[in-house]
Amino acid sequence: MVHKILFWSGFGLAVRFWQLGIEMRPFFNKESLWAYPIFAAAGGSFGYWLTGVESRQMKLLADRRNSLMEKRRRRADREGTTQQGNVEQEGILATTS
Repeated sequence: MVHKILFWSGFGLAVRFWQLGIEMRPFFNKESLWAYPIFAAAGGSFGYWLTGVESRQMKLLADRRNSLMEKRRRRADREGTTQQGNVEQEGILATTS
């Protein structure tokens, strides 16, 4: 989590440097130093938000995977096939579905 926040904070600083470079203004002017923490905080907050999005997506994918695994187990039980090849085991990806 911290590495994403730090990355996006650095990206915010890079955006500020890019902006000043496009404007051909000095990077470390005394009057414009206040903007660096703002750009870093904006990037860091985006990274923090993105971490939450990723965790929600991973939870949703895990829940969906578990429901599919349970559905396949029920279908295999209903059809009477209990062979290892027909039922996908936990952690092993099926090549054909």
